[in-house]
Order: sequence, then C-alpha cells, then structure tokens
Amino acid sequence: MTLTVFLELVEFKAKTASVLPFFIGICFSLYNFHKLHLGLVLLYFVAMFIFNMAVDILDNYNDYHHATEIHDYREKTNIIGRESLDIKLVFRMMIGMIIISALIGVGLTLVVGWPFLLMGLFCYGVGIFYSSGPKPLSSLPLGEVFSGFTMGFMITCLCVYLNTYEVFQWNFTNITAIFLISLPNTLWIANLMLANNICDLEEDEMNNRFTLVHYLGKRRAIRLFEIMNLAAFLAILLSVILGIAPWSMLGTFLVAPFIYHQIQLFLAKQVKRETFICAVRILAVGAAAQVISFALTFLF
Repeated sequence: MTLTVFLELVEFKAKTASVLPFFIGICFSLYNFHKLHLGLVLLYFVAMFIFNMAVDILDNYNDYHHATEIHDYREKTNIIGRESLDIKLVFRMMIGMIIISALIGVGLTLVVGWPFLLMGLFCYGVGIFYSSGPKPLSSLPLGEVFSGFTMGFMITCLCVYLNTYEVFQWNFTNITAIFLISLPNTLWIANLMLANNICDLEEDEMNNRFTLVHYLGKRRAIRLFEIMNLAAFLAILLSVILGIAPWSMLGTFLVAPFIYHQIQLFLAKQVKRETFICAVRILAVGAAAQVISFALTFLF
C-alpha cells in the first residue's frame, strides 16, 4: 500500500473536521479557565487522530462490503476495490488503530477521572456505529446530527475537560458556553455530511441508504445547508457578545465573503467531483479563521 493510497483510505484531507475543534477547545480553556495541560492534550490529540483515521477506514470497509451490484461503486469508486487492497490487511490496520487509541484513552481516564471515559465511550460508539450494524447512522436521517455533535462539540468538550479537570464543574453555564463556542464547527461538520448526501442522493438510494436528504428532498436540504452556514456566524457573534470568546474572534467574519462564494458555487451545482469541495473549503477556512482570530487575543 503506497502512502498516497493510505492517505486516501484514512480520508486524510478531511482531518480538519477533528483538528480544528481540538484547537478551539485549547483556546477556550486558556481564555475562560487560564489552564492548559499540554502533555494530556497532546496524548488526547494522538488518540483522537488515530481513532478518526480508524473510523474512516471502517467507513470505507463497510461501504465496500455493503455496496450493491446495481452499479460499479465497489470496483471503481471505493478505495479498497479500486486499488485492490488486501481486505484482511485493511481490517487488521483498523483494529490496531482502535486498540492503540483506546489504550491511550484509558490511560488519560486514570489521570482525569470517569467523565472522560464516558465521553470517550460515546464518541467511540458513534464512530463505530456510524457505518456499522444493520442500520448505520450514516444511512439514517440522523447522520448529520451525530457527526456534527460528536466531532464539533464532543472533541472540544473533551479537550476543555482535560485542561480543566481539577476545577471543571458540570453545570448549565459551562456546558452552554462550550456548546456555543463549538457550534460553528458542529454546523460546518454537519454541513460536510449534508453536502455529501446531497451530491450522492441517487447513489445512496440505489445502495438502500435513506439519508436526511432523501426525506427532506434536495431543494429543502440545500436550503438547510444555507441556514446552517448563517447560524455558524451568528454563533460566533453571540459568543463574543456573551464574553466567552474575545473580540478578536470577530475576525472570522473576514472570511465571510469567501464562504458566501463557496455557498453560491454549491447552490449552482451539486456534483460530488466538482462542488462537494465547497463544503470542505467552508469548514477548513471558517474553522481555521475562528481558531486563528481567537488565538490572536493571547498575543496582546
């Protein structure tokens, strides 16, 4: 297996979805609690990144097995079939990654306590059942909710808890603040899956995958895509107004014209190979701008 094939197998280009919520968690911890446990969060980052790669391998593995014979998805689209990868090697690689990330998670739990374990188990459950089981989450109208919440909110919440576990209180104020600061990522990640499902509507239906787009219809799904992008910026504005993020985070609005342009490109045409990249760019640029503009407050 070449490096290029491996990177495609683990969906390396999509890792923005897990990395930037992690950095938002660090910024939030420093700004609101003035705490950072660098060693713990670095271990968490490694475990999170490895598990994220394992989940993407699992998605490709399950898609390969579940593909119907109606069309040539297995042979020409799925990375495992297209590159004639050894299915047993792919499976062993995936299991090895899951075990390594789980061992790191258990070690962190011994240091910071059981709340980290419970949150981690939830994330592992979503990651595994996202594409596994008789009714995978990704094939249901719940996929956008679970992917956005788990990767947007939970990754940030886990990072904040690791940095502040000695003083963190599980109250409405803290949970609401973390939810609000992570909401842009939550919405942009959900939109990533929504855009994918919009582009793949016909193919998904042939593979008996009835996603949110199937129930909403393409027109309403596209409208939802627009609304969630708007809501992401409203969340950023509200975070600053409420004082849980610095004024510098308003710098995220500098990328609003770029994001608006990407939205218009996607509205004009919903073709996987041509315009799905628009949703990826929105997530990458929007989330990166939020992190960078938030972090600027620590320089002054």
